[in-house]
Amino acid sequence: MTGSMHLLEAAGARFLLDAGLFQGRRGATRTLNARVPFDARRIDGVVLSHAHIDHAGRLPLLVREGFHGPIYATPATRDLCAVMLPDSAHIQEKDFEYLQRNGKAGPESEPLYTMADALAVQDLTIGVPYRRITHLRKHLALELVDAGHILGSATLDLRISEGDNRRIVFSGDIGRSGLPIIRDPEPPSGPVDALIVEATYADRSHESVAEAESKLGEAVRRTAARGGKVLIPAFAVGRVQELIYSLHQLHRAGKIPELPIYVDSPLAVDITTVFRMHPEVFDHREHLIASGAELFDFPLVRYVRDVAQSKALNGARGPAVVIAASGMAESGRILHHLAHGIGDHRNLVLFVGFQAEHTLGRRIQEGQEVVRILGQEHTRRAEIETISGYSAHADRAELRAWIRRLGGPVRRAFVVHGEEAALGAMASLLRDEGVREVHVPAHGEAFDL
Repeated sequence: MTGSMHLLEAAGARFLLDAGLFQGRRGATRTLNARVPFDARRIDGVVLSHAHIDHAGRLPLLVREGFHGPIYATPATRDLCAVMLPDSAHIQEKDFEYLQRNGKAGPESEPLYTMADALAVQDLTIGVPYRRITHLRKHLALELVDAGHILGSATLDLRISEGDNRRIVFSGDIGRSGLPIIRDPEPPSGPVDALIVEATYADRSHESVAEAESKLGEAVRRTAARGGKVLIPAFAVGRVQELIYSLHQLHRAGKIPELPIYVDSPLAVDITTVFRMHPEVFDHREHLIASGAELFDFPLVRYVRDVAQSKALNGARGPAVVIAASGMAESGRILHHLAHGIGDHRNLVLFVGFQAEHTLGRRIQEGQEVVRILGQEHTRRAEIETISGYSAHADRAELRAWIRRLGGPVRRAFVVHGEEAALGAMASLLRDEGVREVHVPAHGEAFDL
């Protein structure tokens, strides 16, 4: 379901809608990620829906393979990519150095791209504000509208005026209504000739954000009472900031005890700085206080950059909350915290985001008793819990509401970005809503619009 990238040929040009990395089984995803399935030099430009790595992570690879065209994104997405893509390159380079030192490096473990490739992306990126018409070509125009998924996320509204006027909408990842910090999704309005729409959670329902916050408070209280740590794998962009916000609200209301809350992720610290740079895309309520430190700083929270300080957390006694990337527990400092903490019955591993198939997070979430972390087998004794209300993806009811708010007929729909059950559920939902022609494309399949 990951690796979002769609090639649009229109108005005499070739544009990519997203350029994301595949995530999951390492051998299989390495093969999929190693090269792009076309000549990157012949791509005229990229339009980016948001900064998550499964939507933007192959941009440096495009550059490495000869792409030098413009990349269009919201200013917030541009600034997030300036942090996230170099971080991705750094992780790949460090992993390769580690394997080389241990004599395990092979061609398949070489970095997909370098730091220089990642930095070059920023020079190509053009910030496009929401609701501003941008002419990509003489007969091809773009408008970005707020997708409500993460900071800067957008739905792409493309209009082709060559020959018959046509309108193509790419949903990107659709967010939820009522999330803290960012605004609700705002679908484009009017008839759509071709809708490319995500399906991540089309087969399920989420609890409300209020319910999620209540469960978070109860989980912290329960774990602290037995002297344990709450270990939370969290996506550095969006999820970490939402958790900080919720924990702040719970602390102000006296609903969690006084205990340290560690944000152990240099990337998350940098991304929180980017959040502070873009209060213009916050909900109005949050916009009012964004100029101060109240949104992401309060007495219990401690941001950790230093490696030695991160390691010291594993030996620290007493209750604590540790939030660390990556969100699917595939890389990052959360791996060290899980390796040290998953065997302690006092601890809680708390999942607050989607766990893709074949990831460590999914294996732990599904209750696997023995898991391999950093090359070692660990017996799970820690409690496991999942809170779905913090998901940044719309659920079935919210996807239906988004489709209805388009406000005009959809002639054809293409369902992407979901596991098999979710893709089928979204296709059924679209047919229920009156879309007569619905496709679930295979990887690499092409259509004439």
